[in-house]
Amino acid sequence: EVQLQASGGGLVQAGGSLRVSCVASGDRFADYAIGWFRQAPGKQREGVSCIGAAANGNTSYIDSVKGRFTITRDNTKNTVYLQMNKLKSEDTAVYFCGAKQTVTGALPGDYDHRGQGTQVTVSS
Repeated sequence: EVQLQASGGGLVQAGGSLRVSCVASGDRFADYAIGWFRQAPGKQREGVSCIGAAANGNTSYIDSVKGRFTITRDNTKNTVYLQMNKLKSEDTAVYFCGAKQTVTGALPGDYDHRGQGTQVTVSS
C-alpha cells in the first residue's frame, strides 16, 4: 500500500504560478500511476492530470489546464509534481493526489489510494 501527502498550495494572484508536490511512502511507487484531482466548493471532484507508472510515463490533462499545467515525477524521491502556470480564479480548489496501480497515465475514474489535499487559491 502507498500513502500520499500533498503540499505546496497557497494564495497566488491570477496569472501567477505554483508547484504542488505529492510525496509517497510505501513500496513500489514506480508501479503506480499518480494523478491530481481537485474539488472546489459546491462543485464535483474533477480529475486534473495524471502521469503513468515509471515504465510508461505518459501524461494526460483535462482541457482546461492544457498548456498551463505540467505533471512530472521523480522516482528517486517518490514524488510527483504539478507545475501550475498562468493560474486562473477557476483553478481555486483543494488539490489532492491519488495513486492507481496501473501503467497508463490516462485520467482514471478513481484512484486506489488518495492523500489529503492542499488548498490552492487564485485571487483575481
